[in-house]
Amino acid sequence: MTSDSRPAHQSAVLTAGSGLAATLPPSEVASLIRTAHLLADAARVATLEYFRRPDLAADNKETNRFDPVTMGDRLSEQRMREILARERPQDAILGEEYGSQPGSSGLTWVLDPIDGTRGFLTGSPTWGVLISLRDDSGPVYGLIDQPHIGERFEGGFGRSRVQGPHGEKPLATRRARPLSESFLYTTFPEIGSAEEYTAFRQVAEQVRLLRYGMDCYAYALLAAGQIDLVIEAGLQAYDIQAPMAVIRAAGGVVTAWDGSDCSNGGRVLAAANPEIHAAAMALLNA
Repeated sequence: MTSDSRPAHQSAVLTAGSGLAATLPPSEVASLIRTAHLLADAARVATLEYFRRPDLAADNKETNRFDPVTMGDRLSEQRMREILARERPQDAILGEEYGSQPGSSGLTWVLDPIDGTRGFLTGSPTWGVLISLRDDSGPVYGLIDQPHIGERFEGGFGRSRVQGPHGEKPLATRRARPLSESFLYTTFPEIGSAEEYTAFRQVAEQVRLLRYGMDCYAYALLAAGQIDLVIEAGLQAYDIQAPMAVIRAAGGVVTAWDGSDCSNGGRVLAAANPEIHAAAMALLNA
């Protein structure tokens, strides 16, 4: 999908930004995209090996709440790291399960081997594998892959598309419409702190439809033009960098609640267009 074919409301640039990735030759970009799909293919096999297994066990990573990790999470990231060691040993890695690994290229792969492990553990098909590539300017390319459904959402380096059981389609976010007509998703009803929940309710009480859950799949739906907003808090870098790349390539806006960069996580406001983003941001900061 080229910029010429995008709807008029989409102002996001589909190519890499002003960082290192913008200077890469086409052959290097092609190598990076090929590697990203190799990672997603390997993660599909690894995660589906454990999905909907009644004997699947989970360890808890937190002391005050249930934050599960399964063998599916660990195997998925291990397989992706093995591919990067072979294909891109010069690149850095940031992964949810095995942390940071330095590199020399100026590029970093950011991996969430299963985003939505609670959903994975309970058999819901709304978890996903998140893979993104970032340079010094932030995330420039991303994949949101749902192995069980077989859908892969891609954004960056001139690409904005979803591939799945029904073929391939371009991604395009919704056009602007009033907040009162919009559809909003968040993962948890009790979003963030008490203060953050109060701010979230300021927006939630104005929209037409509020739904919970979905984890990374909500961001995929936003990129596909199905919903208008995703609002969350307490995210990590590996939770948001792939969705940022996919949504921006589809014409959307992703920032922190105050409009600043959210590539390191925290409070995230993802919107289908600048108009709905501005309306939601005003209420979040009222």
